[in-house]
Amino acid sequence: MIDLKVLSATFGAIFFAELADKTQLVGVGMSAKSGEPVAVLIGSVLAYTLVTVISVLLGALLGKFIRPELIRYTGATLFILVGALMFIGKI
Repeated sequence: MIDLKVLSATFGAIFFAELADKTQLVGVGMSAKSGEPVAVLIGSVLAYTLVTVISVLLGALLGKFIRPELIRYTGATLFILVGALMFIGKI
């Protein structure tokens, strides 16, 4: 049975995290430039699906060997590091 609380929390977190994200801007740009919104939609959905499958499988695998807190803190640290590097123009 699917836990609706986990499902809705995941939906909300992903929805708001991705809203107006750079990937959304890429979709807008590709759709405007190509004039093929259906092809852009299908390509986007397939890409998001693949990335999500990889992320979920990797998380499930890592969760068996590493404490979830360590995964969360490592991810947050990497996120901040990449942001700082982008801010100073190194990426």
